[in-house]
Amino acid sequence: CLAADAVSSEGGVQKLDGAGKGNVEIVWTYDVVWEESAVKWASRWDTYLYMADDQIHWFSILNSLMIVLFLTGLVAMIMMRTLNNDFRHYEQLEASEEQEETGWKLVHGDVFRPPQYAGLLSVFVGTGVQTFGMVLILLAFTLLGFLSPANRGALMSAMLFLFVFMGTFGGYYSQRVYKMFKGVAWKSNALKTALLFPGVIFGIFFILNLFIWGEKSSGAVPFGTLVALVAMWFGVSVPLVLIGSYFGYKKKAVEHPVRTNQI
Repeated sequence: CLAADAVSSEGGVQKLDGAGKGNVEIVWTYDVVWEESAVKWASRWDTYLYMADDQIHWFSILNSLMIVLFLTGLVAMIMMRTLNNDFRHYEQLEASEEQEETGWKLVHGDVFRPPQYAGLLSVFVGTGVQTFGMVLILLAFTLLGFLSPANRGALMSAMLFLFVFMGTFGGYYSQRVYKMFKGVAWKSNALKTALLFPGVIFGIFFILNLFIWGEKSSGAVPFGTLVALVAMWFGVSVPLVLIGSYFGYKKKAVEHPVRTNQI
């Protein structure tokens, strides 16, 4: 194909000179035509987020919600009345009095027995409260439109910041559970709450990032970003967890509704 015989979309199929005689160099170009759009920059995602069926059946939704709430409240009221009567009955019994017990009543005195790893359980509870608070606020911000899908990285940044600032609630509820199980080493438990789960996640992330660094990929997280994450972890998250743990442990311990049987 000679330079003088340029191929275009308007012409037909053209044979190449020297076909079948080895490698043939082909020089080709293309044009890009930019057309101005009347769609505003802030509304460019509306085409993909638009719902064809915009009819929301509010009556059906509210009807189902009210039925669920009514049945849930009815069952909860019956269960609470039955349990309260049983609890008052058991509290009035003397420890030496013998009686026949059946069903779930056989374990009522062992439900609130401190587990073997009470501290670890309290750490998991505190981390769960911290994560739940992060997810709840993140969903609220997303529904209100503060997090746009066009802004890449905004979701991950919001998750990190919210998890860090929810550390106060995580430490508070961790110590509440820990004190309920008669724990005394609240400082050690607070450090576990602040370091265990974030440390495991950061360790896995750092090891995976090392492999990406080894492949010299542009998707690897820079070293400066890792330093900033560690600084935010130890400079903000850990102090907030310790503050929440302090106030949580100073609160009065949760009293069990029934006494725990002696083994």
